[in-house]
Amino acid sequence: MKKKLSLLIAVALVGMFLVAGCGSGGSGGSGDSGESDVFRVGMEADYPPFNWTQIGPENGAVPIDGSPEYAGGYDVEIAKRIAEGLGKELVIVKTEWDGLTPSLTSGKIDAIIAGMSPTEERKETIDFSDIYYKSDLVMVVKRGSQYENATSIQDFKGAKITAQLNTFHYSVIDQIDGVIKEAAMDNFPAMRVALQSGMIDGYVSERPEAVSAEAANPDFKLVEFEDGFVTSPDDTAIAVGLRKGSDLTDKINEILKGISEEERVAIMDEAIKNQPASN
Repeated sequence: MKKKLSLLIAVALVGMFLVAGCGSGGSGGSGDSGESDVFRVGMEADYPPFNWTQIGPENGAVPIDGSPEYAGGYDVEIAKRIAEGLGKELVIVKTEWDGLTPSLTSGKIDAIIAGMSPTEERKETIDFSDIYYKSDLVMVVKRGSQYENATSIQDFKGAKITAQLNTFHYSVIDQIDGVIKEAAMDNFPAMRVALQSGMIDGYVSERPEAVSAEAANPDFKLVEFEDGFVTSPDDTAIAVGLRKGSDLTDKINEILKGISEEERVAIMDEAIKNQPASN
């Protein structure tokens, strides 16, 4: 009887291990083996018009993993095209900016599609696809302020300026002589609140976000420069972040080649138009 009971327990334990083995990795990324039917994409969902959070599926928004909310925006539309091209189901994983690269390298997500520039510093840790959007650096200020008609970055001497934490946007502020460089902020909604309240005189951004800010708040003004920031081509480009040596890179590049420049502009224009008013 004892032998039979021991045998039954052993069989049950083996079964448990087999089930656990089959289910391993289910909550993480799909990796680069190509075997998973899911494409897990990380983004802030807090950087309109590239990506934002909304309460419903309007305008093609995609459910956010583990949340009742949805993600929309330019990055989401690009992610949908890539997932379709890969033959996988798109899953959006809402992740803080500073957590995107660690989430990618640890395998929690398969790609970063979050308005991220392929800077030399980031290339030391992760790989990037070909560029899927290119923009210019601008400043967002209060309408009616002394800075709204600025044509040079040097017109911001003495101004209180900030940008997002851990972005090259923050480093270029040093190019302004006599600027008051305020502490970097975690995200763009925080910067918009600071600008509205008068805590800062302006923040550095890329043109699509600045157009989005103007559309969301009539008190904001986009300032473009004749004499602007000095940047490298990669600084103002945006690409898909991937793990080092990922076998998805070539596949994604092929999919991106199929999206014409006219389509990319149209997708961005649509994203700016569709952003929720609260963003």
